[in-house]
Amino acid sequence: MPTYVVTGGAGFIGSNFVRLALERDAGLRIVTIDLLTYAGNLENLVGVPEDRHTFIRADITDSGAMADAVPDGADALVNFAAETHVDRSILGPEAFARTNVVGTQVLLDVARDKGVKRFLQISTDEVYGSLRPDDPAFTEADPLAPSSAYAASKAGADLLVLAAHHTYGQKVLLTRCSNNYGPCQFPEKLIPLMLSNALDDKPLPVYGDGRQVRDWIHTDDHARAILTVLEGGRPGAVYNIGARSERFNIDVVKVILRELGKPQSLIQLVKDRPGHDRRYAIDPSRIETELGWRPEVPFEEGLARTIRWYREHDQWWRRVKDGSYREFYDTWYGDR
Repeated sequence: MPTYVVTGGAGFIGSNFVRLALERDAGLRIVTIDLLTYAGNLENLVGVPEDRHTFIRADITDSGAMADAVPDGADALVNFAAETHVDRSILGPEAFARTNVVGTQVLLDVARDKGVKRFLQISTDEVYGSLRPDDPAFTEADPLAPSSAYAASKAGADLLVLAAHHTYGQKVLLTRCSNNYGPCQFPEKLIPLMLSNALDDKPLPVYGDGRQVRDWIHTDDHARAILTVLEGGRPGAVYNIGARSERFNIDVVKVILRELGKPQSLIQLVKDRPGHDRRYAIDPSRIETELGWRPEVPFEEGLARTIRWYREHDQWWRRVKDGSYREFYDTWYGDR
């Protein structure tokens, strides 16, 4: 039975990938490793086939724990595990350096020692820095110019991954994706925060003038792209993943309010984030040309689906916001 190790698999993007991978390959087994920090939620994995899925709670910076958790000869290790929120990196950058840089190096070493066939690092478009309004979208050839501690830690991890290929011949792959959205996203990020606040008629805090540009991709499209790279990507290669869906933040917020039938007066412009990147945009030509991947979910359709999910799963995000979702950990472990 082929085996994938997925770190950070209880988070937003990781859990969606785990579900898709298990659905697409009935012969696949996945070992999910997650420390279950604030953004890890075991409820995201409810319903996955237990005979083909194993969950291990562990810290990716703990080399001993990783050596115990990663099976010998696993077909792939996909590293989603990361501290990801820029605001949090401004307040406490040390955790980002530890998890994103040190943790990645530990995983590379363990994967090499355990004979893991492929190592796929999940990165971000933020490693490229910010674009001006008329600049072309980022390509894989663009230099790294991170603007925040989060982006810098991810850039450092990227370089460690590529160095492992150059130095040891390790079969690594690297993906850099634009902004994700979809179900089960922790409500500190723009779309779920705006959705959950609007549903409760609370103010929607928007940084600065709201005219920061982000390039959006539905998490299902991202998960499909990761599987495509994992199965056919060139070792040592970087693949940008995006859906060519640039939008002003303020326009996304207004669409959410319109779809929910809520007043625009809920929008509250607040002081901008320090060092806030103005625009991101990804050119996915390489993955399209080399591997034949294309995004399938138009932004308008994906956002409508996301809005519907948050309306129908209000207990999920309410439990996240009030912290009671963490009680599920003890219940889950107590049953095993």
